[in-house]
Amino acid sequence: MVDTVLLERAREAVCHFRTEGTTGEVRSWGSGHINDTFLVEGDTRYILQRMNRSIFTKPVEVMENITGVTSFLKEKIRNVGGDERRETLTVIFSEDGKSIYEDSCGDNWRMYYMIEDAMCYDQVESEQDFYESAKAFGNFGYLLSDYPAKTLHETIPGFHDTRARYDVFARAVEADVCGRAEAVRQEISFFQEREGIAGVLKQMQAERKLPLRVTHNDTKLNNIMMDKSTGKGICVIDLDTVMPGLAVHDFGDSIRFGASTGAEDEPDLSKVSLDLHLFELYVRGFLEGCQGSLTKEEIAMLPMGAKVMTYECGMRFLTDYLQGDTYFKIHREGHNLDRCRTQMKLVADMEANWVRMEQIVSRAANSKK
Repeated sequence: MVDTVLLERAREAVCHFRTEGTTGEVRSWGSGHINDTFLVEGDTRYILQRMNRSIFTKPVEVMENITGVTSFLKEKIRNVGGDERRETLTVIFSEDGKSIYEDSCGDNWRMYYMIEDAMCYDQVESEQDFYESAKAFGNFGYLLSDYPAKTLHETIPGFHDTRARYDVFARAVEADVCGRAEAVRQEISFFQEREGIAGVLKQMQAERKLPLRVTHNDTKLNNIMMDKSTGKGICVIDLDTVMPGLAVHDFGDSIRFGASTGAEDEPDLSKVSLDLHLFELYVRGFLEGCQGSLTKEEIAMLPMGAKVMTYECGMRFLTDYLQGDTYFKIHREGHNLDRCRTQMKLVADMEANWVRMEQIVSRAANSKK
């Protein structure tokens, strides 16, 4: 159901941006769950968004990251004769030259050119889609491999600090504010027994074995715009969580979400496993997109990136369950527990197939030499 008041506010916000020609109808657009998104029709079409201020408490910093990264990408794209209007987001500035417009209610709005003749998918519909998303995210990292990552704002501090996430989990177990811990002792023990992996990647970063890079931090298939005619991934979108981070985190989150045989909240765990064929496809596509920009250590740690990201996400679901389901939206009793168990199943499956995962990565890396 369309919120007519919000729609009217969206129409009002459009008037405060430097648009080209005449603008027309404004309507709700897309399936995102964080920001409110609208399509603006007219001589030129635009995407307008109201930023979620409860999640993005520093919108100016978010937009400074986005404008910095997209400006950098545009120069790279121009240098190779690409189409900068389609291959990266274009921020439309407000009348007073800012990247956001703050309305009378204190909400922040932003605008981009609509990327025409392209679409995105909420789920993997074909192996080729998954492969193309891997190439697109790999290329995103490649193009930004010489961007000074430390100059970016950390808009969500500790976003992938798995060690810190574990500490929050441990406190939730001890506090047991909802009296749920006793019934999920098996799940709690699963994460406690694997505590050692929580600090692996952060330690390697501290030892400078893994370089700090510009990372996307939400590498799901629906954050890639696919060309309608060629099926190629042409543009990485949803840059709200672009921050300094590790390439293996971006790789790992894609595997956790896209290489599973079951949905993230599948109650029947017999349907959930790591699809090694999809894992291999993604490895090949990701390395192809990276074009040799990853170090040997980063490549070797790709399987660990997948395991740590899956472990971290499952632990976060369990933490939220123990705390009363206050962070992730749930649609049924025990929803977060189902989500937690799918991630546990994937971690266990990765452990059982660890040698094969390492062999797949090694084989793909050697084929690029």
